[in-house]
Amino acid sequence: MNNLEQLANDPPLRAVRTFEAFARHGGVNAAARELGVSPSAVSHQLHLLESFLQQPLTLRQGRNLGLTEEGREYYRAIRSAFAVLRSATEHVREKSATRQVTISLIPMFATNLFIPRLPQFLSANPALDINITYANHRSYPSDAADLSIRFGTGHWPGYHSEPLISGAVTPFCSRQFLQRHGPIATPQALSELPLLHDEERGTWGQWFDVAEASHSNTHNGLLLEDGQLTLIATLTGLGCSLLRAPLVAPLVASGELVQLFDVPVDDGRQYYLCRRANSELSSEGNNLYDWIKGHLGHSP
Repeated sequence: MNNLEQLANDPPLRAVRTFEAFARHGGVNAAARELGVSPSAVSHQLHLLESFLQQPLTLRQGRNLGLTEEGREYYRAIRSAFAVLRSATEHVREKSATRQVTISLIPMFATNLFIPRLPQFLSANPALDINITYANHRSYPSDAADLSIRFGTGHWPGYHSEPLISGAVTPFCSRQFLQRHGPIATPQALSELPLLHDEERGTWGQWFDVAEASHSNTHNGLLLEDGQLTLIATLTGLGCSLLRAPLVAPLVASGELVQLFDVPVDDGRQYYLCRRANSELSSEGNNLYDWIKGHLGHSP
């Protein structure tokens, strides 16, 4: 569908807004007062929308105007969209009036590193509101956050990216898995055990090559969409996985995870702390940026 066809299919937004107000209030006069227009203007917009949809949305009930079944169905369909619009508008208004910083995070980084250490930052910045959202590598270009933690090569147009944590991975398993299958004394022994794959199946083969161990079944085993799912599967005892030591250090310290070999494999990707190149951070945003660099960074 080209742009002209898309525009032709777009409903008249003023008419839709008028209909939403009419349906929500249950009357023309109340909708007119909210919108700051005359009742006849409301009626005109309702007729305009009905003509566009080629469906009767309203019907005369004595001296009042009510909704047809189609009108009730249409209102149910659009009211959630208006609720989202109002919520987003209120969010922007509140943000302009408060000290708020939005940061988007990769789930594993958020769960295992950022949030557990966040109380330390908030104790020194009690008036700051932080809005935490997901940073999805498939939709980085649409990220609207002030700051973001991303994984990749560091090249995202429009962003200043600073290396934060090395992307090198090493093998880990749960304590229970090691008790069932251990001891795992050599990489060759590891190659015979269930392996878990984070997003793609090629990394284990690279690791065994670095460890100088033969391997034939490295493409078998569970394939999980991201590191957080892989970590949960590892803790559950479903297999061994390649994880990044700084992100799972507390779980190693508690004994829940065991690092099997200190043999890293690195494909050149890292975790980066990113901010927009074409706009300045607020003083609160700069404080959070500096704290992340100073307290969460483990890049060599």
